[in-house]
Amino acid sequence: MTSPRPGRRVGRDGFLQVLHAEWTKFRTVRSRLIGMVAAALLLLLFAVLTGVSSDQKGSPPVPIGPGGEPVTDSFYFVHQPLSGDGGITVSVSALESSIPQGPGDLRHGTVPWAKAGLVIKQSTHQGSPYAAIMVTGGHGVRMQDAYVNDRAGPPGPVSAESPRRLRLDRSGDTITGYASTDGAHWTRVGTARVSGLGPTAQVGLFVASPPAVQGMGTAGSVSTAVFGDLRFRGGWAGGRWTGDQVGPESPSFAGYPENTSGSVTGSDGRLAVTGAGDMAPADRETLPTGGTLRDLLTGTFAALIAVIVVGALFITTEYRNKMIRLTLAASPGRSRVLAAKAIVLWVATFVTGLLGTVVAAPLGERLARHNGVYIFPVPLSTELRVAFETAALLATASVLALSVGAIVRHGAGAVTAVILAIVLPYILTAIPFMPASAANWLTRVTPAAAFAVQQTLVEYHQVAGHYTPYNGYYPLAPWAGFAVLAAYAVASLVAAAVLLGRRDA
Repeated sequence: MTSPRPGRRVGRDGFLQVLHAEWTKFRTVRSRLIGMVAAALLLLLFAVLTGVSSDQKGSPPVPIGPGGEPVTDSFYFVHQPLSGDGGITVSVSALESSIPQGPGDLRHGTVPWAKAGLVIKQSTHQGSPYAAIMVTGGHGVRMQDAYVNDRAGPPGPVSAESPRRLRLDRSGDTITGYASTDGAHWTRVGTARVSGLGPTAQVGLFVASPPAVQGMGTAGSVSTAVFGDLRFRGGWAGGRWTGDQVGPESPSFAGYPENTSGSVTGSDGRLAVTGAGDMAPADRETLPTGGTLRDLLTGTFAALIAVIVVGALFITTEYRNKMIRLTLAASPGRSRVLAAKAIVLWVATFVTGLLGTVVAAPLGERLARHNGVYIFPVPLSTELRVAFETAALLATASVLALSVGAIVRHGAGAVTAVILAIVLPYILTAIPFMPASAANWLTRVTPAAAFAVQQTLVEYHQVAGHYTPYNGYYPLAPWAGFAVLAAYAVASLVAAAVLLGRRDA
């Protein structure tokens, strides 16, 4: 009785022979190698051009938070020092915001993340550690610390008829925030451990008013809060309260609307504090001069076109010169030929893309930093993830082009179809005035969703903004975006295999 093992070995050896034959075809055709080299060089060229094209050496430094992330740390601060442990309590009876509607025209509006309350901060230096308890324009009471942490407290707005009392207590490095509606029954909103406060910290009232989202843009806003019933305990110096605008020259501070400024005024035991800015993580809109890893890899767009051309021509050239008949005649299974071509093409493109990316990104980043450009930081693991997934994006796109080429059997048609499927949606999402809903839809359902692999920015719910592909925020996670492209490539490859088996060569 014949063992099945030799048969399987023959089949495996037969496929390896087909694979070797396709690799030989690929590496011996100069135009294909030129295409691969061009793809790698385009990644490198665009990274270098991006790195040297901006000069921000004279820009003020970007404030950095305790976690090493860029932050917005600009607000109006009425403060005095607190030595050791202690606490402060205040009542907030109003928080009103104004948004510019035109030159010199300010109108009342809603700024959901306008903030007013109590804060304890290491110093007035931007990026220094802090913890704060606050009322907001549209999200009730919140406790925030370290710029990225946010905890929800009692909901609802404040008014003269329904004031909110806030309390902030310090015990060593432990800060606890409370809220109350009557001053007798308190709800603990949260507790934060704030390292680095030191023996003496700055404590007091603050008002922040981040830019308001208007249509497809933002507008600087200003807010005023009314405080009363200010009480404190512990090691207060008992000196004068000082009002300061923290971070007036920061690149992440949108500034005050025309004819307004930060201020504090007192009357009848109440303080009216006006401020602008925010205490929060910086995003692409609050730090428009910041660069990302995605910006340095804009050459992916050009490299993509190069590998699409190589992928499509890898099979359509054989149809054009009739070599496909010899190729299929030499193989016992037509689908094996297509699978071997896909494997050879994917591996060759992946290696090319990986080499180009791992050289281009660090070089572009170094040049950009030398020219004073702030690059949003990412850990090494994220840089490696972006490099490998960008290479996989290019490789999978080339296989999609190969599959479409096998289906239409025409090089120009295949290249055009794949470019329209991947590149056109990418171009459309790069248009600043493209509606967010349309841009997000395109990067969910088209192969351009794969560009999510280059996303490194984090979307924060406590920062209102336009989280769109244009700004570097994608609706799908990197792996999910890549899966969309992979699904198109696999479906096209299956369709091509079926048609290859049914049609004449």
